[in-house]
Amino acid sequence: MVQFGTQQVGDDHPCFITLEAGPTHDGLESAKSLVAHAAKAKANAVKFQIFDPDRLVADRKQLFTYDILVDRDSDKRETISEPLYDILCRRCLTPEEWRELKAYSDSLGLAFFATIAFDDEVDFLEELGCHSIKIASADVNHFPLLKRAAKSGLCLQLDTGNATIGEIEVAIDVIRGEGNENIIIHHCPSGYPARLESVNLRVIPTLKQMFSYPIAYSDHSPGWEMDIAAIALGANLVEKTITEDRTTRSVEHIMSIEPSEMSAFVRSIRELETAMGGSRRLMTTAESEKRMAVRRSIHVRGDLSSGHVLKPEDLDYRRPGFGLPPSEAERIIGKPLAQSVSAGQALGWSDVKA
Repeated sequence: MVQFGTQQVGDDHPCFITLEAGPTHDGLESAKSLVAHAAKAKANAVKFQIFDPDRLVADRKQLFTYDILVDRDSDKRETISEPLYDILCRRCLTPEEWRELKAYSDSLGLAFFATIAFDDEVDFLEELGCHSIKIASADVNHFPLLKRAAKSGLCLQLDTGNATIGEIEVAIDVIRGEGNENIIIHHCPSGYPARLESVNLRVIPTLKQMFSYPIAYSDHSPGWEMDIAAIALGANLVEKTITEDRTTRSVEHIMSIEPSEMSAFVRSIRELETAMGGSRRLMTTAESEKRMAVRRSIHVRGDLSSGHVLKPEDLDYRRPGFGLPPSEAERIIGKPLAQSVSAGQALGWSDVKA
């Protein structure tokens, strides 16, 4: 279990639902609109990405390839490429705009956090009063950044993407080396969207066995079937990208959920948690009574006099099950009746001599 502001994330707590708006907004007003939708859907948190493209991307012509949705009815897709620098520029806000967005999220009761890339962005999240920092999977081996983020003492969420188990272990050791045990490990399949063959949800139980920290699932696939499956496999947090329009010609929109779907997404998770129940098979009083209505009791087939020694052919088994159950038949066969009984009568222990 880890502390995330006033909330806790772990096996004994409801799944922490994060809606990711970082890659799909195109400015402050767009970002605020997505925050409002996330709050209306009753998510726990909203996430963004605070990157400075001028510092992060050395080659401004480096291409990034992804799929877009051309037609939602036919699921027709198109693969496009554009400079990564241009993509990241669309996500940029000024420090003042980030402050306004954080305050807006606070006003709606949503936790706010972000993926960062540089030490001073860790400082900025601390200034904003964020309770968590996200490290991109591409930075799983960026030890200087991991150390600085860990020193903040904030909840540190580590995306793992294409990292090996060994690389994850080393990254966790680096974080723990700075005295930070407030860690959430994300299973994050790569791809925009991820191929089903690469989702590999069985990694979630593996990570839960290996590490004593909450395990999250960052979903890069359309729909939310994979999120439901991930939670059933033990994920303590899910992160799902949201958009105003899935057909937007930009990265990650194709795999995002739209405003009309967000509440259903959250509701599906909460219904799953209710249905999952606990590890013990417990039954309410009402359920116990209901099951007896469809179980059977031991009845006699004909009129029998007091002292009659019960034989198998004397007995019948009928609903409901409020009399002697069929499981007691062997105990009463061969025993004399304590009193006369009528055909069709349900037997009780008082009808049979000990």
